[in-house]
Amino acid sequence: MKADLKEGEDYYFNEKGLMVFTEKHLLKRGYCCDSGCKHCPYKKKKPVKKLWDDSGTTT
Repeated sequence: MKADLKEGEDYYFNEKGLMVFTEKHLLKRGYCCDSGCKHCPYKKKKPVKKLWDDSGTTT
């Protein structure tokens, strides 16, 4: 089933053109994906290793 995402509600594009999911969308998803999402509402005890750095380059 494809999710109906609404720009501005579920995601937005940052100044670098990358899609950023909102906390509202992440809560609807229901779990942490361990990707280091900027607005992740699921706080971890240990820091999560980001899959990319702030420039959009994979690490």
